[in-house]
Amino acid sequence: MQYNYLIVGSGLFGAVFAQQARAAGKKVLVIDRRDHIGGNVYTEKVEGINVHKYGAHIFHTNNKTVWDYVNKFAEFNRFTNSPVANYKGELYSLPFNMYTFNKMWGVVTPEEAAAKIAEQRQEIKGEPKNLEEQAISLVGRDIFEKLIKGYTEKQWGRDCKDLPAFIIKRLPVRYTYDNNYFNALYQGIPMGGYTKLVENLLEGIEVRLGVDFLKKRSGYENIAEKILYTGPIDEFFDYKLGTLEYRSVRFENELLDMPNFQGNAAVNYTDRETPWTRIVEHKWFEFGKDENGNDLPKTVISREFSSEWKKGDEPYYPVNDEKNSTLYAQYKAEAAKLNNVIFGGRLGTYSYYDMDVTIAKALENAESELKTYDT
Repeated sequence: MQYNYLIVGSGLFGAVFAQQARAAGKKVLVIDRRDHIGGNVYTEKVEGINVHKYGAHIFHTNNKTVWDYVNKFAEFNRFTNSPVANYKGELYSLPFNMYTFNKMWGVVTPEEAAAKIAEQRQEIKGEPKNLEEQAISLVGRDIFEKLIKGYTEKQWGRDCKDLPAFIIKRLPVRYTYDNNYFNALYQGIPMGGYTKLVENLLEGIEVRLGVDFLKKRSGYENIAEKILYTGPIDEFFDYKLGTLEYRSVRFENELLDMPNFQGNAAVNYTDRETPWTRIVEHKWFEFGKDENGNDLPKTVISREFSSEWKKGDEPYYPVNDEKNSTLYAQYKAEAAKLNNVIFGGRLGTYSYYDMDVTIAKALENAESELKTYDT
């Protein structure tokens, strides 16, 4: 055994676990099938702009332990996520707040807005049978039609009447003029990009890129006492029980010779006819400036297209319906039989986690695992 831990995947979960293991004096090897570290939080510098290659990532948390931890490895700016919704050229503030309601109905006071929503919610009687009824029962017909329906149908590739109600358990409605989407105590973007954050987490740790563990399993599964696996759990078992389903995302990136394309980091296109779900303009995550505070003359935009996942695509969002949840439980039972393999991260546990939750779970797993290791 050359290592105490082999960590498969250099995303946030793997990098945090690796950092904790190394801090505890363990010998760690990190491998990744991609040619870069960072998993889906990887950022690539283009014309001075840190481009979020796998979709926008905005760090937000109410967990002070996690916030203090990440700030040891990166300095965060003060970015606040305030997306804009574009419905056929009409622009609305997100999340749903007083600016949204004023644009939608001309109301000015929270009392007027609440009365309008309460009136429209009455359309649904009894328990909502699908996502459309659930959304209308929460925010009314007007907001559903303009700001939820088209966007959701593009995301899931299905009509809202054919989607289960539980997908939208609640919708944030704020009777204030507050455009802060996450409303978290701590939020921002790591200055220098997420790649720099992950580099700092992995400092002093051996990393091998372009290594596909599953294709080179015989050469790697016996070089460490324990394996932390953060890839898809069904792929680890060669899909022997079946294939878990995901939604995927495709990106079309464009470098534009202009200083400003849309004036905001994220604009959601909520009509059904526009093929993309949103456009991200990456420079605005760092206020359109380089590390020296100079204005950047060019801009990079990414159009996002939601798609059905198939083998070979990047899996993004697990389809947490009854069929897939049952299948994951079967794979989890298989995983429990392995004494030397730990499954973690969003793919290893078939879960969609925000970044702060991913980090919190990695810290918890590392603490538990390292205690066990030493005993």
